[in-house]
Amino acid sequence: MRLPLHLCAVLLALFFLGCATLHAQPLSGRVSWVYDGDTLKVDGIGKVRLLGIDTPEREDSARDNYYVRQGVTVQRLRAIARLALRRAVALAKGRVVTLTSDGDGRDRYGRLLAYVHLPDGRLLNRLLLEEGLASVYRKFSYRLKDEFLAVEAGARQRGVGLWQRSPGGG
Repeated sequence: MRLPLHLCAVLLALFFLGCATLHAQPLSGRVSWVYDGDTLKVDGIGKVRLLGIDTPEREDSARDNYYVRQGVTVQRLRAIARLALRRAVALAKGRVVTLTSDGDGRDRYGRLLAYVHLPDGRLLNRLLLEEGLASVYRKFSYRLKDEFLAVEAGARQRGVGLWQRSPGGG
C-alpha cells in the first residue's frame, strides 16, 4: 500500500521533529570524577568536555603557545590548571548536573561536548571563564560563543586568573 505524498511529508516532518526534540532533551547525572578543569565524568553518561572553553593543561602542551602569545607565563599556566581543577571539583564533584549540547555533541575523543548546569542553575563553563580559569575555545561555532567571548573579555579587563597583571608581566 502506497501512502499519499502529502502524508509521507507529514510523517517525515514528525520523525525529524521527534529526533530534534529527543536530541534537545537535557541529560543529567552525578559528577563522579573531575579529570581537569574542563573534563568531567558524569555517571550514566561518561566523559564530558565543557563546551566552548579551554583550561590550561597540567603539563606542558602545544596549547601553551596560545596563552604565551597572550602574555601568560608557562608557570602561571600550570598554576591556573591546578586552580581550575580544584574549582571544578568544588563546584561539581558529587553533584547532579544537567547537560545541554549544541549540534553533534561529541569531540574527536568521543567525549560529550556540553554546557554543564550546576544544581543552583549556574553554568560551570561560564563560571570558569568569569574567574579567569579558562579561555574561550575559538576554533568552532557554538550557541554561546558570543556570550563567552564577552565574559572572557570581562575577566581580562578585571585582570583575574589567567589574565592577572603582575609587575613581571605574567
